[in-house]
Amino acid sequence: MAILAVNAGSSSLKFSIHPLQGGVVQMSVLAGSIQGLEPGGASVLDWTFQGQKQSRKLPVAVSAFDQALSSLSDLLTHDASIPEIQAIAHRVVHGGSEFSASVVVTDEVLTQLALLNSLAPLHQPHNLQGIRAFAKAFPALPQVACFDTAFHASLVPVDYNFALPPTVTDLGVRRYGFHGLSYQYVMGVLQQYSGRANQRVLMAHLGNGASLCGTLDGLSRATTMGFSALDGLMMGTRSGSLDAGVLLYLLERGWDHDRLQTLLYKQSGLLGVSGISADMRRLRADGSADAARAIDMFTYRVVREAGALVACLGGLDVLAFSGGIGEHDAVLRAEVAERLAWMGVQIDPARNLQATGDEIMAIHHLDSRVEVWVVPTDEGRVAAQEAARLV
Repeated sequence: MAILAVNAGSSSLKFSIHPLQGGVVQMSVLAGSIQGLEPGGASVLDWTFQGQKQSRKLPVAVSAFDQALSSLSDLLTHDASIPEIQAIAHRVVHGGSEFSASVVVTDEVLTQLALLNSLAPLHQPHNLQGIRAFAKAFPALPQVACFDTAFHASLVPVDYNFALPPTVTDLGVRRYGFHGLSYQYVMGVLQQYSGRANQRVLMAHLGNGASLCGTLDGLSRATTMGFSALDGLMMGTRSGSLDAGVLLYLLERGWDHDRLQTLLYKQSGLLGVSGISADMRRLRADGSADAARAIDMFTYRVVREAGALVACLGGLDVLAFSGGIGEHDAVLRAEVAERLAWMGVQIDPARNLQATGDEIMAIHHLDSRVEVWVVPTDEGRVAAQEAARLV
């Protein structure tokens, strides 16, 4: 038996199959993605199974998502060597105040989650579209929603409350935190590899979406993302923390909701500052002053927010990098470590260069007062374990 883990986005669908052994979810035996699901896109199904990479172009259809699901269903049901699927685990970005733990999806659950679409417009509507589509394609299988906000249910009121009157906060306006599936996985790994994992830990999930999370006793105590997935660090196309006065000013100049939303979610961050790309790899290769300015700003914001979270923790014992940038960008790790040297962070340059995101690796120098780790994250495995627990 196995769990199918799914992460449905606006233009792509990522999936992985995790076998169950004694109720414990294992590493994926099959993983892949379907790209080109955006309107007019050329859909392609890619997967790796038993060490073999395969690819299949999908025919043009009225509904690219439905066509993708049909092709994935064929793949999963017509190969006898693929383990039988017991449940489908979906990454859902926002659980709001109603859902602080994973849940088996019902029509009522979907209705409640749809009310949160405006809080995560890049993710939530597509996550829910994925659940509906999979429920239609695999009607006999339970669908489980696994929330990125759930890991941060341990935040205390002084951290999650805004300085706003109850007439506003009673509407559910508070800090929630995100990237929880990633942080749950990274913390689980650290607890296996480091004797300091239950001390003061700062985890950096750095990718197209980026945030930091500070933990004590393995529990989230502070994080950079808040009410929506816009807060905190500068990201690929998102602005990160922004003076609310900027929005008031733009409103006065005639900007409406949709234009502001597009600016904040799709036209800011690395892309907006550089005018080149949201991809850190492309910016590194570009070498222009515009690219350098965007990279420097991204690095600075990581360091600045790290200082704030470490102050909340009262010090630092472990620093862990994950996410596409955190796992693969040795230059950024080195620059962040250098600027945090006053905290006792010291990395080993050779080990830092060896850490390419393929395996868990300690990269701190022997003299470092703080352990530094690179942990390739696996949100799908965490979601699969949650589904296995529930069904």
